[in-house]
Amino acid sequence: MATAGERDPDDTFAVADALAAPVLTYLDGLRVERGYSPHTLAGYRRDLARLVGFARRRGLAQWRALDPEQMRGFIAAEHRRGLSATSVQRLLSSCRGFFGHLLREGGLAASPAADLRAPRAPRKLPQVLDADEMSRLLDFPTLTPEDVRDRAMLELLYSSGLRRAELCGLRWGDLQLEEGLVRVRGKGGRSRDVPVGSKAREALSALRALGAATPAQPVFKGARGGAIGEALVGRRIKAVAQRQGIDKRVYPHLFRHSCASHVLESSGDLRAVQELLGHADIATTQIYTHLDFQHLARVYDDAHPRARRRSRSEDG
Repeated sequence: MATAGERDPDDTFAVADALAAPVLTYLDGLRVERGYSPHTLAGYRRDLARLVGFARRRGLAQWRALDPEQMRGFIAAEHRRGLSATSVQRLLSSCRGFFGHLLREGGLAASPAADLRAPRAPRKLPQVLDADEMSRLLDFPTLTPEDVRDRAMLELLYSSGLRRAELCGLRWGDLQLEEGLVRVRGKGGRSRDVPVGSKAREALSALRALGAATPAQPVFKGARGGAIGEALVGRRIKAVAQRQGIDKRVYPHLFRHSCASHVLESSGDLRAVQELLGHADIATTQIYTHLDFQHLARVYDDAHPRARRRSRSEDG
């Protein structure tokens, strides 16, 4: 449901005019040809609904009529309306992607967003669980088939740094448990082979022993026997965290952050972490070097004789 001041995307696209129709074609291409997840597509749809609404309010009949000055006004208005710098960056990225599609299809002569710059967002480091917290989270009894499934999900998320959509899309044919590998279809339909640790292999073997593990079957199933939904994954993770007494907010992507941080902390190999996570650009992976530096700084503060704060007894 749209929040106050936003237009519901479904309402926006109810009329497939010369503005909305190309957007719908573009979104369909992202889904079919590039394999974008429903979650990612929903974000694009919301962003481009804002753009369509703006163009209609300006009385534009086609995208060729949108000029850079109008586009600059649109981005500035969204920022003034309260959209965060990070959200404005995403909005501008969505618009640029759509304009690139129009350029390729001959619907535009030039992108009206070519020279626009989004406001700079403060760099926010991802939250992680430390190794002890992760062990406590994963050490829960498997008393029911649902528990067995949940253990396998959580172990695999942490072991291999999968995105939630990648986890939900897994089939048994993607797993090579004896070799300790899983083939993952990531963003943009790109595939990568990812190692699976021993604890995750044990949990997956226990899940496979419950039956219905033919190559085409989903690894993780919902109540109706189909592939588990992304929302249910989030709810199950939250339930396990509460049961295990983890007082941090625990969500699917936290396992990916924790996996990357722990591997980098142990190995120092940024390229290996990039391959593990399936990042197209190593700059995306470099955020984990900041986490590793924070850990180093804490160790230094605790251990270095010239860094430690003196206790009151030492002060005399």
